[in-house]
Amino acid sequence: MKRFDLTGKVAIVTGGNGGIGLGMAEGLAEAGANIVIAARNQEKSAKALEQVKRYGTEVLALSCDVAEPDSVKTMVQSVIEQFGSINILVNNAGINIRKPPEDLTFEEWRKVVSINLDSAFLCSQACYTHMKAAGGGKILNNGSMLSLFGSSWGAPYSASKGGMVQLTKSLAAAWAKDNIQVNCFLPGFIETPLTESARTQIQGVDEKVTNKTMAKRWGQAEDMKGIAIFLASSASDFITATAIPVDGGFSAQLY
Repeated sequence: MKRFDLTGKVAIVTGGNGGIGLGMAEGLAEAGANIVIAARNQEKSAKALEQVKRYGTEVLALSCDVAEPDSVKTMVQSVIEQFGSINILVNNAGINIRKPPEDLTFEEWRKVVSINLDSAFLCSQACYTHMKAAGGGKILNNGSMLSLFGSSWGAPYSASKGGMVQLTKSLAAAWAKDNIQVNCFLPGFIETPLTESARTQIQGVDEKVTNKTMAKRWGQAEDMKGIAIFLASSASDFITATAIPVDGGFSAQLY
């Protein structure tokens, strides 16, 4: 459908070289968007680039530390030099350090919050002028289920993702006048390298997730394609400042 057509649009996906980010990059490319994979691991990015290229759009992989202002500015300038505009930003980059809060060092706390939350602010701010010049844009932020729930083993992660939801609302309020819609997607338990380690580190998590998820399964990266296309397309032009679960019903069921 034309309403979901992203042909000619330029999308930056941070952390787009694996897991949820790669799934969303593929979805956006499938809808016609040119893709920029912004991530630190160049080897992974090279493999992801070839995977996304299958959809027939232009794909660029750029090395970027999304928690460093200068690195973000350089990445955004490279995108403008290559494509001339930026229409879509997916703030997906993130890490987790699983420890009880009493065992966390301040450096570990800062690292998680910086990569998960500071990066979204820096990338959004760097893209703002270019989106405004293009007549509008779409910003999609990864909020996670832990923006809704507390975690005994993930205090900085939960705090950063709760902050992501509030950042989404604030950016949406500030930039609505510029026709920029900012929304948050809340992935449930998706099979990725990040959650694979959780399944081994946290006893019983696999069974608990499966039992509480209405769909009775873990999500796949491919399950994130639809929300990416919807929130990046004109189909969502009257939707902003929202936080939408993509969790197979996990967050809506008590037991």
